[in-house]
Amino acid sequence: MLFAAKGIFAKKLYTQGLSFEGVVAIRAMISLPLFWWFALRRESLSTIATTPPRAIFVAAFAGALCYYAGALLDFLALTMIDASIERVLIFSYPAMVVIFTSARDRRWPERRVLAATLLAYLGVFFTMGGFDLAELRANLLGALLVIGSALSYAVYFMVGETYTRSVGSARFTLIAMTAATACLVPHYFLIGGLHEMTTIEPSGWWLLIGIAVFCMFLPASFQAEGVRRIGAERGAVLSSVGPPTTVLLAFTLLDERLSAWQWAGMALIVLGILVLDLARTRKP
Repeated sequence: MLFAAKGIFAKKLYTQGLSFEGVVAIRAMISLPLFWWFALRRESLSTIATTPPRAIFVAAFAGALCYYAGALLDFLALTMIDASIERVLIFSYPAMVVIFTSARDRRWPERRVLAATLLAYLGVFFTMGGFDLAELRANLLGALLVIGSALSYAVYFMVGETYTRSVGSARFTLIAMTAATACLVPHYFLIGGLHEMTTIEPSGWWLLIGIAVFCMFLPASFQAEGVRRIGAERGAVLSSVGPPTTVLLAFTLLDERLSAWQWAGMALIVLGILVLDLARTRKP
């Protein structure tokens, strides 16, 4: 639910003239000290330094992929499409996790799982506008960017399932976020970020603190620990609370309205993911 509020903060910041690169980079810079504080409360720096090089590399790669490349794609898409559409589309990642899990385990998904995945991606099509060609064209580029971000998110989930169990959720998240921030900061300053930061209004800084704490630090920490406890597949499915939360917030705070096609798409995506959950819980 905290992740789901991200688009609302971003839309408010865009109205103040802040670039999508600025939102992503400053969010990371504010939240990174919190990740270090949290990790160091749980274990010493010397213990963190004993992390196997392979785990460091994989966690850093996953962090850069998801919270650098994926986040830039996602926040760019939010300049093109509604926050409610973005959250529904990024919710396609649980189906990706199921497919990746099947490929990793070298097992063909059950028919129920395949049917649920088909429902989810049919929902993606409808959320993009469905058979309303004008709506489809208007949302196409932004939707493709979100789906690319969802792909990075699915990879992060899969990697996190393995490595949070060996190095712990706090350490894995710390390495991932440090790597992402190390990519974002030079990127932002190379495109003139220092000048942009001097123009941010006080209300903008409060919004940036809010998105950093409540939409990055807290949910990323909760997610990593949750995936460690219950696995990537189950964790991805439980995120079904996200799209309805964003739709409600966008309706209330941004006055966004979904078309009939988009409501149908959201329902199909959520239905598909819930069927995936049911299929998993019925396994012997």
